[in-house]
Amino acid sequence: MDQAEQLRAIIKASQIKPKPVARVITVTSGKGGVGKSNTAINLAIQFKKMGQRVIILDADFGLANIEIMFGTVPKHSLYDLIYQRKSISDIITWGTGEVGFISGGSGIVGMSTLSQDYLSYIIQNLTQLDSMADVILIDTGAGISPAVMEFLVAGGEVILVTTPEPTSITDSYSLLKTLQGHPRYPGEELKVQVLANRVSRIEEGQVLFNKLNAVVGRYLKLPISYLGAIPQDKQLEVAVMQQLPVSLNAPGAKSARAYERIAARLMDKEEVSSISKRGMAGFFSHIIAGKK
Repeated sequence: MDQAEQLRAIIKASQIKPKPVARVITVTSGKGGVGKSNTAINLAIQFKKMGQRVIILDADFGLANIEIMFGTVPKHSLYDLIYQRKSISDIITWGTGEVGFISGGSGIVGMSTLSQDYLSYIIQNLTQLDSMADVILIDTGAGISPAVMEFLVAGGEVILVTTPEPTSITDSYSLLKTLQGHPRYPGEELKVQVLANRVSRIEEGQVLFNKLNAVVGRYLKLPISYLGAIPQDKQLEVAVMQQLPVSLNAPGAKSARAYERIAARLMDKEEVSSISKRGMAGFFSHIIAGKK
């Protein structure tokens, strides 16, 4: 029995009884410094305000942006679950606004070499995570590294954060091109939505998307849609300096209100019903199987 078959057997065994499956949304960007982690945190806060249980996985290995923005240092990471046999509850840190987050550490590197016993332990723990959260946000690293691509093809939803800067738009296109060329790109099963950040006015976001979509439509067979825009906002900059999400520090700020609208759009009944939930167990099983 190869590794992929082992994983299917493990998941099937863990799903004998119906269990809740979390909605997994991956937040990514073609380049760093465009507000990707800020987007993940503020959407998490807005989802929490809507009554959702939310956990963020900080998969931007080595940078720890989520913990810095929450002003909280985690005691454990995903590495400790995989290699130190810590439980899911041990590795979740609760930040401001009662949003949980998991530091990725370097835990995923080398997962392909784990034994079936270890894989079973990991999948069973991640299945528990599905029952602890309604929404799980994956904050990936920026760019087109193999690790980032693995996260993108493993999920069902991707939010691509970009800005009006020409380099950001170009890098966003490069990411989409690399994604389409991935051997396990799932096609139309993967929903990619573009969020325009730091626009001078909301209308600029649609213009930005139209430019990107025109090039994508001409050269790639990868459907993308427009999610919305976040305006440039001094109050957001102040909140970042204070290590607080603007959605909590200044809920009336124009950026916070924009995040609120985008979160509501993502939670629209029609939007939710169109999503095929894979959950965290399925998400990581997909990644591990791809490394066999």
